[in-house]
Amino acid sequence: MVEYSQRDIDFLGRAMRAEAIGEGEYGMLLVGNVIINRVLCDSPDFKNAKTIEEVVFQTPGGFACINSDLFQAPATDYEKELAMRVISGEKFWPATRALWFYAPPAGETCLPEWFNQPLVAKHKNHCFYAPAENIC
Repeated sequence: MVEYSQRDIDFLGRAMRAEAIGEGEYGMLLVGNVIINRVLCDSPDFKNAKTIEEVVFQTPGGFACINSDLFQAPATDYEKELAMRVISGEKFWPATRALWFYAPPAGETCLPEWFNQPLVAKHKNHCFYAPAENIC
């Protein structure tokens, strides 16, 4: 479990919504897993991002959703509940250990690697990538 504030819960809920509202509840939980994994991972990519807020707003390497209209509204109670599930340690495959995800253009398949990390699997429109076991 990670340390968190009410502000972190709100930012996590907003990011989950803005990145994956079209992916349903499970897709939102997957995005939440990636964010929490980045907080917990001792990776050079995230060495300066050790809180949920720092991960969400990290540049470069953060989330483009922070500039979207979907991110601007406060998280709903439902989105905060989803955020608390991943903060509390619930893990969902294929994001169990994933540090990256992206949505390929329509009609294209997932790349076999993203930031030197192998593809784990695709859920709806998002491809998830996890580091080697010894990384995180």
